[in-house]
Amino acid sequence: MSINDHQTATRGLSSFRLKVIGDVLLTVSSLGSTVLERALGMDAGAGLAGMTVLVLCEIVSWIAIPIFAWLLVQGYEHTSNVGMYALRLTALAVVSEIPYDLSTSGRMVDWSSQNPVFGLVFALLMLMVMDWAKRFSGGARRAVIVLAAVSALLWVLVLRIGVRQKMVNVGLLLIAFVLVFRLLRARENTMMFAAGLIGAMAFVFPAIGVVVLHLRNDELGYSHPWTRWAFYAFYPVMMLACVGLASV
Repeated sequence: MSINDHQTATRGLSSFRLKVIGDVLLTVSSLGSTVLERALGMDAGAGLAGMTVLVLCEIVSWIAIPIFAWLLVQGYEHTSNVGMYALRLTALAVVSEIPYDLSTSGRMVDWSSQNPVFGLVFALLMLMVMDWAKRFSGGARRAVIVLAAVSALLWVLVLRIGVRQKMVNVGLLLIAFVLVFRLLRARENTMMFAAGLIGAMAFVFPAIGVVVLHLRNDELGYSHPWTRWAFYAFYPVMMLACVGLASV
């Protein structure tokens, strides 16, 4: 890479910057459902203004949906051990469930909605099956890919993964974005247009995340191994911190 090419690349958003943006957006959502909900007195009925603030905190976080879907596809394509990648993601989903339930419903166990990391797990399994299907050809290969996609969509529906505000199923959107980013990877403009269309149909805000992705430079953006683990730990720790702040 020439100096000019490197300078051009660094002007965009690296994976590190995309993760930071995504985590900030998740924090806004968690603060809204915990600290702000208590501060606005929603339990006592704070009225339309208070509800509007809380809804805005939630829908702004939907900008992160295509960002994390893209990061999953990138992680899958560049991991040296997909089995360990799946294991880490599954562990994160399990560890995050109680903090997620506490931050969204105030209960340690709430089966009405599961945390969206489970959606990423099913999306990753879908990608693994799609690659496994390469051993087949023609109709058999397409049938396996369709079966993998339908199965992932059904699982996130049945488990109610990332169901928020009874408007958007985050799990479904994650699967849809991952499919688009994987199948249309070689055609940037078509990929971005299809993803933007999906985002626009989901109350617009996910489409803003697609615009953010268009500014990416496809570089990692960090070199220390501990950085990856810090991002894994951030989600459950952040939700617990918000729950703690709300209870003060």
